[in-house]
Amino acid sequence: MSDKPRILQNSRDMLWSLIPLVVLCLLIAGIAGQCSFSPGAPKPGNPPAFDPSKELPRDAKRLGFPIRLPQLPEDWRPNSGIVEAVPGAGSAMVNKVGYVTPSARFIELAQSDATEEQLVSVKPGDDVELTDEQVDGRTWVVYAREEGETVWVTDLGKVRIMITGKGPQDEFADLAHAVLVAQPLPTT
Repeated sequence: MSDKPRILQNSRDMLWSLIPLVVLCLLIAGIAGQCSFSPGAPKPGNPPAFDPSKELPRDAKRLGFPIRLPQLPEDWRPNSGIVEAVPGAGSAMVNKVGYVTPSARFIELAQSDATEEQLVSVKPGDDVELTDEQVDGRTWVVYAREEGETVWVTDLGKVRIMITGKGPQDEFADLAHAVLVAQPLPTT
């Protein structure tokens, strides 16, 4: 026989038990600063900070293929970076750095020892328009995807460079130029 009266053995009893727990969780999260309440639309803020000048030299030594650190104006704000395996490319790796551009767009620079085909990974049925662009005498293959994303790729021998995003063409050209004039970082 239960010590509780029958009336306290239903879902309402459980609800009254959970309410203090939920309030306690919200209180702890609020004190820790991990949540906030902001009625209305989201407000624009600063993108997270990422310092490629610290990370890319380490990545060049770890990955063993030439990685370049482009020197860009201050209004290009690096906000993300990752090193990951290229899907379907065996042991090929890719180093990616994301930038918020002067036009407030996101453009990503990828440097990899994978082939162009593995890096771009165009699948059958993808609507892609191929053209090319010249930057500093180097040809960049341009993939324009139906959803508005643009992909620029060039081969620099031991490394392929890919620039992706939805930014204007002149910002792609600015990043391409900065990569081409940058010297490869030491790999040892």
